[in-house]
Amino acid sequence: MLSRGLVLLKLGLAMILPMFIYFWLDQKQGIHDALLHSSYVYMIGIVVLLSITLAVVMGIVAQRVRNIKILFVSLSYVSIGGMLIFHGLSLPRYGLALEQHFFLFAQLALLLSSCWLWLSSLSADHRLVRFLARHRMKLVPLWCLVLIMLGCLVWFLQDFDGKWQVFGHSTVRLTTLFILLFNTWTVYRHLITYIASRFSIQLAIVYSTGWINTAQVVLLSITPNHTGWWAYHVLLLLSLVLMMVVIINEYTQTESLTASVKQLYRADPDRWIQTYKTPSVNELVRQTESKDAYTAGHNYRVTVYALKLGEEMGLSSSQLKSIAIGGLVHDVGKINIPDYVLNKPGKLTDQERLLIERHPIDGYNMCKQVGFMLEELSIIRSHHEKWDGSGYPDQLAGEAIPLVARVTAVADVYDALTSSRSYRKAMSHEKAMQIIVEESGKHFDPRCVEAWKKIVEEERCFIDDMLSSHKDVMSQ
Repeated sequence: MLSRGLVLLKLGLAMILPMFIYFWLDQKQGIHDALLHSSYVYMIGIVVLLSITLAVVMGIVAQRVRNIKILFVSLSYVSIGGMLIFHGLSLPRYGLALEQHFFLFAQLALLLSSCWLWLSSLSADHRLVRFLARHRMKLVPLWCLVLIMLGCLVWFLQDFDGKWQVFGHSTVRLTTLFILLFNTWTVYRHLITYIASRFSIQLAIVYSTGWINTAQVVLLSITPNHTGWWAYHVLLLLSLVLMMVVIINEYTQTESLTASVKQLYRADPDRWIQTYKTPSVNELVRQTESKDAYTAGHNYRVTVYALKLGEEMGLSSSQLKSIAIGGLVHDVGKINIPDYVLNKPGKLTDQERLLIERHPIDGYNMCKQVGFMLEELSIIRSHHEKWDGSGYPDQLAGEAIPLVARVTAVADVYDALTSSRSYRKAMSHEKAMQIIVEESGKHFDPRCVEAWKKIVEEERCFIDDMLSSHKDVMSQ
């Protein structure tokens, strides 16, 4: 609770302080005179350049880590950059008179950006998000085309005799209400997600959206003057710089973007995992495994086994990416299970069993807010489903269970059987394989079992190395 209160306090100060500074500077005539001789073009150019650069970087990252929310944030910065290009081009057209029409592109930049930020606050399984995710490869070029068309339309409407009815004070007030409401909801949703997951990108979106809200208040509350316009652009610059710093810190701690592009093709399992194991994902894994000392390294090993099995079965590059990400966090819902239940040495009661069986849903609900794609979410939710329909949480059967979840299920059970737990010691490889073969057609997809048998026969050294490294970790 203290942590949540501290985050809220910092957020409030970050949003309010720039406004106080602006109103204080606005009272000083000397500031106006100094800014009168400054060039807006330089500031607009910096904001445009940074917003476009950030949009490109975030677009690459979104494809790399398969996160639809990062793509939506990228499109929000495309919107800012696109509209501010028209905004800058208006300067030579109208000079520095700064009449009301000068607001148009600045206002649209915030409005369109707010729409995409709002979309980033929705769950990954929301109908609209699912639709956009299916067409995500087309989103960037289509949206750039929309921005160009919209910019040209507004450009010509500025010379229309009825422009004051279209862009009058009442319209600006309504737009402001829309932006503030949508951005407040966005801040709330991302803040809740950050508190649950500690993904740094979520907190960056919270602050950036808050500064966009402050920029809108500045834009509404002023008669156009030089102090106000500088305040507006400085707030946008702060929003962009913060997001850029977080992206660099979060995603350059793994492999480079160049190396990530190479991962579109198959590589050894460890390379796949290191590509997608960002600091935030690593923190989720750490929190999960800290709940149960007996499963140290479990998520990593399950992911390695599942990637091997997926490659043997000829899964696509996209499916292997899903396994690399979903496998690492497949048990994240266990964070919510009390320690006395998770580490109980004896038989579980019916109530305790229900708590255990909720972890796929809890993990699914957490990760859908973070923005994982549906394929990764299916691993988290369905890795305990069984081929005969007797699994949980949805009692799916046969082909109704997503293939990536069926693959992960074999890897998950094999590692669980060959690992020591609070209620039993680790089984031998031979005993674990006997159980898996016996469960073919009941617990497991028979095709997955046959592929796994082939792997352990042809790559026994790999299996022995994995089991040996596991024992070394347990003995430390």
